[in-house]
Amino acid sequence: MQRLVAVVGLGYVGLPVAVAFGRKAGPEAPVIGFDIHGARIAELQAGHDRTDEVTAVELAQAQVRYTADVAVLREANFFIVAVPTPVDSANKPDLSPLIAASRTVGQALKRGDIVVYESTVYPGATEEDCVPVLEQVSGLRHGVDFFTGYSPERINPGDREHRFETIQKIVSGCDAATLETVAAVYASVVTAGVHKASSIKVAEAAKVIENTQRDLNIALMNELSVVFARMGIDTAEVIAAASTKWNFLPFRPGLVGGHCIGVDPYYLTYKAEQLGYIPQVILAGRRINDNMGRYVARNTIKRMLQQGLDVPRCRVGVLGMTFKENCPDTRNSKVIDLIRELQDHGTTVVVVDPHADAGEVQHEYGIALARLEDEAPFDALVVAVAHREYRALGVNDLKALVRGDQPVLADVKALYDRQALADAGFHVFRL
Repeated sequence: MQRLVAVVGLGYVGLPVAVAFGRKAGPEAPVIGFDIHGARIAELQAGHDRTDEVTAVELAQAQVRYTADVAVLREANFFIVAVPTPVDSANKPDLSPLIAASRTVGQALKRGDIVVYESTVYPGATEEDCVPVLEQVSGLRHGVDFFTGYSPERINPGDREHRFETIQKIVSGCDAATLETVAAVYASVVTAGVHKASSIKVAEAAKVIENTQRDLNIALMNELSVVFARMGIDTAEVIAAASTKWNFLPFRPGLVGGHCIGVDPYYLTYKAEQLGYIPQVILAGRRINDNMGRYVARNTIKRMLQQGLDVPRCRVGVLGMTFKENCPDTRNSKVIDLIRELQDHGTTVVVVDPHADAGEVQHEYGIALARLEDEAPFDALVVAVAHREYRALGVNDLKALVRGDQPVLADVKALYDRQALADAGFHVFRL
């Protein structure tokens, strides 16, 4: 049977998947790209991707039929679901987008169809939470009339080297035959090959531990940064020295946000707690990382006070609002924690970011992005995100953005030479 692919959810994950399959598809059988947001469909039809994950040339080269019409979905028989799986204000999994997508797919299901989930979930979610919805809406029986698989996404926003096609893909299926079909479909576009997991739960678990491991490694470096600061030791210099050992892993401290590393561990801990186990190490790492924005802000305020500044009358410039460098993704950005803490101390905070979408930042965080050239100079400066534009700033460029003989600079990502900053009179804090 020829598999006609439909991708449900065309965000940072779904669009690159749809485009990758669309490059292999012919005009007679294009990939179906489905999203519930009409504005997103319109911009993709016009050849533009606001996430910057796919270029206009790549969009033009792919045979993808973009639609918000569920009726069009019925033409497909291989559905890939790639919708967000965030956490709520209490850090509990929010499966509402996934359940809604399952209802949508359920309306299009036919006998023999396969549904593959790529959204990050806790082990068991595909079979325990999604399959019942598919059965209820479609009236079909799982494992008899339709089949499911799970293939965790590994998209890294803003990364032009590690792409969907060049990252080995984990695949799984509800039975042996489905696994082989899922593997064959993905192998047709993923040049790095596929890894066949023994079960859907194994594939789901593999995804959450990938980011949980990274989260814990960064949490360790963040905690070490706090300890070293009290000792008067520069963490970046310690890491540089330790990195001379062949098996040292040079993770760096920082603000851990985004849709994966700052979220996925909570999916794992939620499931563990349901089973009666309270994960100690994972939750400890999360607490450390979730507090780092406030920690940076408090240390910035401390240095401002040491310089005799009247903090409530000061203006602080924050450079960067996205969760990571060189991409427009502001989801779960921990820079907001830094901003709120500065505001709680009475400062006027001016936020700039050349990559972030001003409308999204205003809607999500209530922050109006400013233009750097219109707002400088500041009483203190926080370089929160390592955008290429900020990496390129020299000491004189930074000095032009602040006032006073000994201005305060929080260099969150340790982008600049500390001695050069000190020689220029900067009072520096960095993780």
